[in-house]
Amino acid sequence: MYIILFGAPGAGKGTQAKILSSKLNIPHISTGDILRSAIEKKTQLGLEAKKIMDKGELVPDNIMVGIIRDTLKEERNKSGFILDGFPRTVAQARDLDKLLSELGMNQKKVVSITTNEGEIIKRLTSRRACKNCKQIYSLEEIENSDSCPNCGAKDSFYQRSDDKEEVIRKRLEVFNTTTKPVLDYYSENENVIYMDGIGKVEEISQNILQKLEG
Repeated sequence: MYIILFGAPGAGKGTQAKILSSKLNIPHISTGDILRSAIEKKTQLGLEAKKIMDKGELVPDNIMVGIIRDTLKEERNKSGFILDGFPRTVAQARDLDKLLSELGMNQKKVVSITTNEGEIIKRLTSRRACKNCKQIYSLEEIENSDSCPNCGAKDSFYQRSDDKEEVIRKRLEVFNTTTKPVLDYYSENENVIYMDGIGKVEEISQNILQKLEG
């Protein structure tokens, strides 16, 4: 099963991707991770992407699609995967459709995890990171604690700039502007599974699995 996963920052997409990957025994492919990996491995496309990123510019679609093509052709992805972070535009969605068809990966499912803006802002503004090991926690997880559960560093918690309300609102605005047309594109061509991201994590996972099997 080839799953394309959508979700705004803070919607729970990363958590659900890990659970689905484990339950379905298929890899979770984060486009951010594979881009960084291509750069670290110094592949031809990775080096091209690095030159562009070093200029502060966005990596163009043809390079991203090329990097994704190289990844999807790996043996571990042939029987299925969860693709997270791509496509972000309708043009990318069309390119991805062509690529999947070219690779014979036709059992595609599109899943969108939705959560209201208030809940997302509440979740993200309550996150804290450890200055030492970079591990991220919710305020509930570190309540009454002055040391990091992961590395033991004391008084190391701080709020990242990405988790401040004004930045979150801007990120959500960008996400909604760019992603809605992509979901509209998929809705015109196939069924999109919309799943509410509010509730118990295990129940949301079970509901997604039931929809996928259905």
